[in-house]
Amino acid sequence: MSQELFRLNKYLSDAGVCSRRAADAAIEAGDVLVNGKVAQMGMKVTSDDVVVFKGKQVSNTGKKQVLIAYNKPAGIVCTAEKREINNIIDHLNYPERIYPIGRLDKESTGLILLTNQGDLVNKIMRASNAHEKEYVVTVDKEITGDFIKKMAAGVYLDELDVTTRKCQIKKLSPNKFDIILTQGLNRQIRRMCQALGYRVRTLKRVRIMNINLGELPEDTYRDVTPSEQKKLQKMLEGSKN
Repeated sequence: MSQELFRLNKYLSDAGVCSRRAADAAIEAGDVLVNGKVAQMGMKVTSDDVVVFKGKQVSNTGKKQVLIAYNKPAGIVCTAEKREINNIIDHLNYPERIYPIGRLDKESTGLILLTNQGDLVNKIMRASNAHEKEYVVTVDKEITGDFIKKMAAGVYLDELDVTTRKCQIKKLSPNKFDIILTQGLNRQIRRMCQALGYRVRTLKRVRIMNINLGELPEDTYRDVTPSEQKKLQKMLEGSKN
């Protein structure tokens, strides 16, 4: 009976090593070996092959699937790069190898998901899939109707040469608003506010798709529940990875 073949980038992402995109970059850089030979882009492997990623042997058999929700405090950097001071992986010291799905600015707080499921990372992260992320933001001066209207319609960001997608936004108090985005440009909300003459004071993410921050205390995490995961997978059906 022939063994199942896996694309090498999928094998690495399923093993919780990195995303498929990062796996492709590592393969291209010559950082992946299969049975002692430098791996080639697009190659396939079986569970019996010896796969080494950046000097460490990899196995994707019997792996526990992890998906946790973490309430990130300010000062923690959302990267799996160990050389980065205050990186989220060292800070959490989780017993399984995991990595964050996307980023939150160092000074921002709130919900970030971490997992060892590479396909999940790709499907949530890919901008074309337009998955919702919700934030509560305070700014340095009173919010006007014109500000709300312009934010909702899309703001041209000169430094990125792009106009943001239309979004949902609601004023909560004189200087606080709730905003739902379906894209994740670098420091997007801060850039949008700055383009309209406002400065962000605090920025907290409260929801990613169907996963809510709720009352989770800052600097703690919880497992995403089976019912949440089931709904999440349903929402991701048809998403590109």
